[in-house]
Amino acid sequence: MKFAIALFSAAHAPSSRRALLFAQAALAGGHEIVRLFFYQDGVHNADSGVVTPQDEADLPRQWRTFVTDNQLDGVVCIAAALRRGVLNDEEAQRYQRSAVSVEAPWTLSGLGQLHDAIQDADRLICFGGA
Repeated sequence: MKFAIALFSAAHAPSSRRALLFAQAALAGGHEIVRLFFYQDGVHNADSGVVTPQDEADLPRQWRTFVTDNQLDGVVCIAAALRRGVLNDEEAQRYQRSAVSVEAPWTLSGLGQLHDAIQDADRLICFGGA
């Protein structure tokens, strides 16, 4: 089965951990992940500026490792990211900001990427949000 996964909640939310565990189990079960799409507060899972307390799981780092190790398509919604100050180098330059917090393996892109993933996937699985 081919999954598209959308994550709407921040790294400290329980649904972020559940999304990562689901994605890991899907791949372990022989399924395919068409795309991971981070939207709304979910963009913070791709934010390299998040500092996790020592006694908590570092979900942004775990997501980055998971995406890199499995060569997955990790897309961060550009509109949601900009609104939250989560910028890659190109957007930081465009808006004359000094902080860059999104780097490879993440890609900033629009909602069209989620739509395309839904078209290619058998199922869209969403975590977090209203």
